[in-house]
Amino acid sequence: MQGLDFRKKRGRTAGKPGTQKKRASRGGLRFEDKKRGLHFVQEKDHGIRIEAKEIILWAVEILIVCMAAVFLVAAFGQRVSVAGDSMSPVLKNGNVVLINRVVYNFMEPSRGDIIAFSQGLDGRYSVKRIVGLPGETVQIADGKLLINGEEITENIHVSGIGYAGLAEEPVELGEDEYFVMGDNHTASDDSRDPGTGNIKKDDIYGQAWFIAGPAADMGMI
Repeated sequence: MQGLDFRKKRGRTAGKPGTQKKRASRGGLRFEDKKRGLHFVQEKDHGIRIEAKEIILWAVEILIVCMAAVFLVAAFGQRVSVAGDSMSPVLKNGNVVLINRVVYNFMEPSRGDIIAFSQGLDGRYSVKRIVGLPGETVQIADGKLLINGEEITENIHVSGIGYAGLAEEPVELGEDEYFVMGDNHTASDDSRDPGTGNIKKDDIYGQAWFIAGPAADMGMI
């Protein structure tokens, strides 16, 4: 009887409903573990893609910053050295000035602007102040600067002019011509001299706006 009972118990155990389900359920757990492993690999790939995207964005930002820096230097940071004292006391011999090269693409040069210009192929620039504008008539008489027959004192820094040069007689400026002078007119080669004469707009390199050196003179013009 005990033996029969023992076999029955074994039979019941072997034939219990749900045993196969439990095994299947364990197999399902193992499958899910495998899925978790696959999911982990997918997250790793996603992380690599995000990291690559960040590197690309970082590289683009650096490129934009570099391009902006190059533009700012080219537009506002071109340096011209002042030779001589023709622009004293505003500018001194040896001063290094920064030139705004884009301003005259948006507006016309004005009376009183200090400009750098070049008339030759030697790469040398002169720095002077504009006193006469296109279409005007410039003359120096009795030490005074006359524009269209009237004395001008606003936005210029010259008076008691001893040497009139070409401007002893009225000088008519063309549509793209400017008459320039140094603030220290006694030591300036400018539009009064045949070697310089009227300055064409194409000769203008840009407007001087900042003294970059030496440190003692540094500041806005």
